[in-house]
Amino acid sequence: MTRILTLKTTAWGAFRSFHSSKHLSATTPALDPQKHEQNQSYIHHIGKHPLVYRNVGQHLRLAAEKYPNNEAIVSCHENKRLTFSEVLEKVDRIAASFYQLGLQKGDRVGIWAPNGTQFYLSTLAAARAGMISVAINPAYQVPEIEYALNKVGVKAIIANESYRTQQYYNMLVQLAPELSSCKPGELKSAKLPSLSTVIINSEQNTQLPGTIKFQNLLEAPSASELSKIESLQAYISPDSGVNIQFTSGTTGHPKAALMSHFGFVNNGIHIGYRNELGHKDHRICVQTPFFHVFGMVIGIVAALNYGTTLVVPGPGFKAAESLEAIVKERCSAIYGTPTMYVDLVRQLRESNLKLPPIDLAVTGGAPCSPKLFTDIQESLGVRQVKTVFGLTESTAVMFQSLFNESKENVLETVGHLMDHYEAKVVDQDGNIVPFGASGELWVRGYGTMLGYWNDDAKTKETIDVDRWLRTGDQFQLRSDGYGKIVGRIKEMVIRGGENIYPKELEDFLITHPKVLETHCVGVPDERMGEEICAYVRLRDASQSLDHAEMKEYCKGKISHFKVPKYLRIVDDFPKTTSGKIQKFKLLESFKSEAK
Repeated sequence: MTRILTLKTTAWGAFRSFHSSKHLSATTPALDPQKHEQNQSYIHHIGKHPLVYRNVGQHLRLAAEKYPNNEAIVSCHENKRLTFSEVLEKVDRIAASFYQLGLQKGDRVGIWAPNGTQFYLSTLAAARAGMISVAINPAYQVPEIEYALNKVGVKAIIANESYRTQQYYNMLVQLAPELSSCKPGELKSAKLPSLSTVIINSEQNTQLPGTIKFQNLLEAPSASELSKIESLQAYISPDSGVNIQFTSGTTGHPKAALMSHFGFVNNGIHIGYRNELGHKDHRICVQTPFFHVFGMVIGIVAALNYGTTLVVPGPGFKAAESLEAIVKERCSAIYGTPTMYVDLVRQLRESNLKLPPIDLAVTGGAPCSPKLFTDIQESLGVRQVKTVFGLTESTAVMFQSLFNESKENVLETVGHLMDHYEAKVVDQDGNIVPFGASGELWVRGYGTMLGYWNDDAKTKETIDVDRWLRTGDQFQLRSDGYGKIVGRIKEMVIRGGENIYPKELEDFLITHPKVLETHCVGVPDERMGEEICAYVRLRDASQSLDHAEMKEYCKGKISHFKVPKYLRIVDDFPKTTSGKIQKFKLLESFKSEAK
């Protein structure tokens, strides 16, 4: 209560100071303070269901008790099925083995693997052990894995022997040659000083030098050691760290965001509720990677509370594998990023598959165009398309579609503010703007990360002293709690003094009948400062689209200054493994043309 009063006093003081300052002339009309406050773009959505105070390990135990025989995960490419009771039993074996290996509560355990039971079980095992899992992108190369392990002081890493072209064991040996001659669990490396234990999942189940076999973790612990894991749960604070997520790296060096048990559990509960998991017996085709908060929180953690089955089509995303899994496992829901749905719709149109009735399609991870929403609903035969919007730093979701959402809200917004969250939209000076006006979205709530690991400066740049998280998103907030992304603050293009938001332009260009997908970036221009270059992926590769045709399509529909000066046709877009487009690489590509 004291904090609320303090905030209001501070806000009123700032208001009085502003209106008595030199910024207002004698002719400026006086504002009615009451009307001004009512029109401020601030929402606090309390919600109907209280937050729970439990850790992820306790959350898993409750799932196993309530839904012991429900399938928790079906891994199609591994041909494995695990019920919730089987998951808990295996997770506790792995957790107990961590302690046998000398790991301690709070230690960081890296998981470097594609989607599958290994990642699923290892993440939950670290949580049950009171350790912090570190989600590592399976596409990381040697310099990236070196940075990640050293950034957060990973003590043990669990990895596949290989995946696609990635030879994980060989890459670790390249970094730490000592691994090939040390005893398992006793690595001492000059380049990776914190790492002592390397656990490898080998398809041949072979013992690689210096490593421990993943399978051994499931076989080693005794009954008494297993019982200690359950006893440990009472001493793992829900407020403590459970997982580290590296920001997706669409720009610069990734930061390491530390998430709490409390944020994971509660965000999962409320996400699952809005996705109607508690009302229907869903089987969800999860196309998103587990190393990302979409796969981990919206997928894994949300499913625990409702006994929901996760169907994993393959180790990485392939549209053909997703469609096969949906048909074979009779999936009633699909999770994916916009790019994944683009490929899924296209693949279905080229195949003769008949999909089962699909109740729900959830999209997130990047803005989705209205045209794509319509394609998902009509081509895949989905009853309800829903959107989720959030950040790694907010655990997962801040805005999400409600029950039986209207088509208008699905097409025009990113959903409704989540329960127990506050949101406001501010100008460049931090002042709240009116509802419907554009500004930067700030949020505050239980899901805000604990901070960036070992980076107080970046943490303070992102989270202010009152725990408001600056999202960096150019946003419009409505008084009914719905919001709309205008673009990223840093992506806004200033062309000759005119502000252009690439998101608005992308949503328009994708309505062109030849365009399958498009992303726009600001590029340097000597006269205007910046111009727009539209990168376009065509629906039919045999067709063509030139700049004159695109310009004619734009005529009379969008302002002349928004029409892209440049057009580039591409076969695909550079993106992170989590499906986010790396626009900085598009800019790099454009700049390289001029050299």
